[in-house]
Amino acid sequence: MTSTANDNVRRAQWMALIAAFLGWMFDGLEMGMFPVVARPALQDLLASPADEGVGLWMSFITAGFLIGAALGGLVFGWLGDKIGRVRAMTLSILAYSLCTGVCYFATAAWHLLVFRFVAALGMGGEWSLGVALVMECWPESKRPLMAGVIGMAANCGYALIGLVTWVFPVRPDSWRWVMLAGAAPALLALFIVTMVPESQRWKESVRKAGPKHTHPLREVFGRDLWKTTLLAIAFSSVALIGTWGSAQWMPLWADQMVGKQMPEVKGITMFVMSVGAIIGCLIGPLIGAWMGRRVAYFSLCAASLVFCGVLYRTVTEYGAAFIAGAFLVGAATAAFYGWLPLYLPELFPTRARATGQGLSYNAGRILAAVGALTQGQLVGYYGGSYAQASAVVTLVYLIGMVLIWFAQETKGKPLPE
Repeated sequence: MTSTANDNVRRAQWMALIAAFLGWMFDGLEMGMFPVVARPALQDLLASPADEGVGLWMSFITAGFLIGAALGGLVFGWLGDKIGRVRAMTLSILAYSLCTGVCYFATAAWHLLVFRFVAALGMGGEWSLGVALVMECWPESKRPLMAGVIGMAANCGYALIGLVTWVFPVRPDSWRWVMLAGAAPALLALFIVTMVPESQRWKESVRKAGPKHTHPLREVFGRDLWKTTLLAIAFSSVALIGTWGSAQWMPLWADQMVGKQMPEVKGITMFVMSVGAIIGCLIGPLIGAWMGRRVAYFSLCAASLVFCGVLYRTVTEYGAAFIAGAFLVGAATAAFYGWLPLYLPELFPTRARATGQGLSYNAGRILAAVGALTQGQLVGYYGGSYAQASAVVTLVYLIGMVLIWFAQETKGKPLPE
């Protein structure tokens, strides 16, 4: 290979990584935006600001978001296998950024539910497209590192929104401007469509596959892959239920504990969780590369179960113990999002990879929506206690500790063609 060809390959690799990282970082920023904004926004829009009502609407909106993300993962994943990773990713980023900005105009709680659902379509699609693009461009030896980098991207977005709302606390009279700022990532779509080359592996797969390429969804549920697909959905579901049914509620819990004296506590909590999550996302795939994918997943489930149990069952007031617990829970529960970009691409062939991993990851969000609704009901059952409700939801990690042993081990194997 000539020097010019090598330079082109390296440029394509870095452009793919930058696009996927920024797309998933802004995705994370917009996902992290709502847990920080939710309590003051719902207190502004609801007739009663009581936490039972806020928690119930938070569960509805979170569930709607997760269902939208699941649908978006399927639609945009399929689109990525049909028209290419780059063009589909551009459309997904435009969808989530512009629809987040529209939340500025909400005048009722149900408006937030609708706007977040539509924005979630794009957020759900971006993950599978970015992961597919990067994993197909970079060599096998770099996959664990790339998985960690992509996994930490969303948590960099969470940390950024946490830092911003720490410095500029969100109140019932200021939350709209935060949502309007969420339209800014639309500019990223221009960079992607003009600067990022398409995956050569995808192009070659399209050329070779011929008519088979037109049925990626049929393939992932075909005779050879249906068991793999269902297990992949289960592994994603456990991680997502733990996050959206429990960890994402910590800013609301912190805000509840301090009352109105410290409005910046939501941003502080989100920032601390996100710093832990960034570290966890880097460590997760490295453990998978070292110990094997199955042992790594089992270990992450066990760590998440222990850290969540200790935090939610022993801490009763905001302070050093809460901050330390938020950091550890953020690291453990987010490490899955470094492990999943490593493992899921190893399960599906190139011609159906975006569809398979997008479906697996985002179908998990439907079950996570059930977890979020359950959390909302549990908050009411426990008299407004976010901690007691979260302690129950995090028992889901026990399921993951069992199911992982029915999956295939892919350590040391090349991506399937």
